[in-house]
Amino acid sequence: MTSGPEGRPPDVETGFWLWVIALPLMVIGYLIDVFGSADPRMPFPVAVMSVMFVGILSTVVLTFQILLRHGYRWARTLLTGGGVASVVYMAGSLFTDERHTVAALAYAVCAIVGSVLILGGAVLLHRKDAHAYFTR
Repeated sequence: MTSGPEGRPPDVETGFWLWVIALPLMVIGYLIDVFGSADPRMPFPVAVMSVMFVGILSTVVLTFQILLRHGYRWARTLLTGGGVASVVYMAGSLFTDERHTVAALAYAVCAIVGSVLILGGAVLLHRKDAHAYFTR
């Protein structure tokens, strides 16, 4: 095993970057889900609140990702739980909501690729070498 920057195992580095790449994909997928539905009559306040919600939530997730990279075990736990919940939501929404053809294709790409990246990152961050790194 070789250590990365600051003694980080390669699994932690790779898992971190997988989740950093997955974050904008999942945000784009959520926004496509909100604005690309077959029903175009969304009230303006609902649209504003949805964009604000995803902006605040993605900032919190990015903060947790940075803390995870610095060895905080609780950040890994919260991100794993949130990641699994996101994958379940995106997968469920993949088959239940009606969207226009282009929006459906874009949502499917974002949801599938983002979910695979999240699950891959979670697996890497729970491997033996990575588990020993999380001490805070």
